[in-house]
Amino acid sequence: MTHRPPQLNRRHALALGAGLALSAATIPAWAQSSWPSRSIRLMVNFPAGGSSDAIARPIAAVLAESLGQPVVVVNRAGASGNLGASEAARSAADGYTMLFSPGSTMISNPFLFSQMPFDAERDVIPLASVARLSLFLMVHPSVPANNVQELVAHIRANPTRLNYGSNGQGSSPHLAAEMMLRQAGLQASHVPYRGAAPALAALLSGEIQFMFDSGPGLPHAAAGRLRLLGVGSPVRAAQFPNVPTLVESGFPGFDVDTLFGIYMPSGTPVSLLDRLHQEVNRTLTNTRVQEAIRAMGAEPMALSRQAFAERMSSDRNRFGQFIRQAGITAE
Repeated sequence: MTHRPPQLNRRHALALGAGLALSAATIPAWAQSSWPSRSIRLMVNFPAGGSSDAIARPIAAVLAESLGQPVVVVNRAGASGNLGASEAARSAADGYTMLFSPGSTMISNPFLFSQMPFDAERDVIPLASVARLSLFLMVHPSVPANNVQELVAHIRANPTRLNYGSNGQGSSPHLAAEMMLRQAGLQASHVPYRGAAPALAALLSGEIQFMFDSGPGLPHAAAGRLRLLGVGSPVRAAQFPNVPTLVESGFPGFDVDTLFGIYMPSGTPVSLLDRLHQEVNRTLTNTRVQEAIRAMGAEPMALSRQAFAERMSSDRNRFGQFIRQAGITAE
């Protein structure tokens, strides 16, 4: 890293800044004409087979068709998404590395980890929102509850005797369950797993009694192997219009939706950001992509770059406040 000499005064700093701005302004002239000239990495910061991966892969395939270059999905899982996100953030800001991530990495992780390997506000740029992901409250069939109110009554009658699972300590499903329990004054034991797949397997086996699921459990609910009680969104999910929200079930203001999105390393030229934003939004009109998103119980969501950044900031403030108040950490 190059450091500014201590003797550099404000006039020199302004001149340097102007020079850098001028240089940046000249980048789009050649970048637009030559980019992309080789394959592009789409970094996914969670394991293959999960919700992030399932949505990222069809997007990569459609992007490859429109850009005329391979878009290669690279899974870099670990540290609740921090591993892949930090690698992407450190990559060259030349448009050849993109990060596909759920919002939790940028929103919650800065409050869950005492030390972050990257700065979620400074080191990456929100490029394009992709999907609004809902979390679905599910129970094992052995639980005597057919709706949220009955689950609340069951937990209240059996304090500390029920277990709930999540994708990991500090994950969105963990935070959602803690929000529900704290809002209702309930107690249950948290069992964190290393990802959505083992958490879902634990719910199916009855090892845990309930969980907020990010989508992979929906086919099992449809087959009767799990019972779907509610959705943690402010509005009902389009795919499940008969399933009430937590708000309708007695939890005012309950909203644990998160956005899947694509991020770029800080310093990426504006011309490339604009081009890629348009290309990603175009993928969301593709039937394959829409089907992949809806299969996860999510909805396609294309926001402007500014609106996406504002949503990230708002969610960061909201979830950060809850994490601090609840004293939740991922370490």
